[in-house]
Amino acid sequence: MLEHGGRLRAAARDFGVPLSDWLDLSTGIAPYGFDLPTIPADAWMRLPEADDVLEVAARDYYRAESLLPVAGSQAAIQILPQLRRQLQVGIISPCYGEYAEAWRRGGHRLIEFSEGGVPRALDQLDVLVVVNPNNPTGRLLPPAQLLDWHAHLAARGGWLIVDEAFIDPTPAQSLAMHSHLPGLIVLRSFGKFFAMAGARLGFVLAEAELLGQLDEALGPWPIAGPSRFMGIALLADRRAQCHQRERLLADAERLAQLLTIHALPPAGGCGLFQWVATKESNRLYEFLAKRGILTRRYRDPSSLRFGLPADEAGWARLASALAAFREIDAWAP
Repeated sequence: MLEHGGRLRAAARDFGVPLSDWLDLSTGIAPYGFDLPTIPADAWMRLPEADDVLEVAARDYYRAESLLPVAGSQAAIQILPQLRRQLQVGIISPCYGEYAEAWRRGGHRLIEFSEGGVPRALDQLDVLVVVNPNNPTGRLLPPAQLLDWHAHLAARGGWLIVDEAFIDPTPAQSLAMHSHLPGLIVLRSFGKFFAMAGARLGFVLAEAELLGQLDEALGPWPIAGPSRFMGIALLADRRAQCHQRERLLADAERLAQLLTIHALPPAGGCGLFQWVATKESNRLYEFLAKRGILTRRYRDPSSLRFGLPADEAGWARLASALAAFREIDAWAP
């Protein structure tokens, strides 16, 4: 299995810091959530029923014509390569590592390239995978560019897969309203923006025929009843969504300023994280982890992704640790 953020128990063992003492900035999940309604007892006692209003609430929130709830967008990432055979797949990298793993495991031919390599590769591809905003760089491609790539692929029966797991703070940049177009597949994560990663809920937005194939492959009851209940409630709460969006964008800018003050200007970011590309990444990762602050480390390119602190105590703790890191540098011979 690939390494992901949020592995607090492993970090506690590796660095000797008690589990309860960590400031976890490693995941890109919103550090604060919504006021949650009480889950009714029958949501636990009965099998989930697919004819509730979850799909209606989701279509309204995403402004999509058709969609399918899945057990987190990770479920779709693993199933989609199984729906077709021996394709030429391109992935804009660096990005979420599960994509390359899933398409390789499915027996497809895979090439990874930067954004600039897309025009040269497009005519040879059956599938192009784009994470937008990118994880970990935060790079956000404009909808017009993505729709142009989609048109090239769809003309030959190809797919454009756009993972929008981190786009909720900037919904105007989403392709959700275009997801009914043949060959366009948009993945959305419920867990990150709504701070409900443990609910394991996500959505695939695509044309109905493809969603039917996915639904059959996933089998019955892929979403737990309590997760469906929470999804219905939170997807309909417009006031809370607006507040969450404003708070995340403000905190993302605050984090960018804090990192810049300490000579770690972000090379990219979005409403849920900031990305710092630096040759100091290994040393800084270890320095912070020894003080109970977990970030997400990347080795290629050498970089760290910082999620948002949840409260003022977390902000102060991060600021103090970054200042201490720079103080060591100032005293170094």
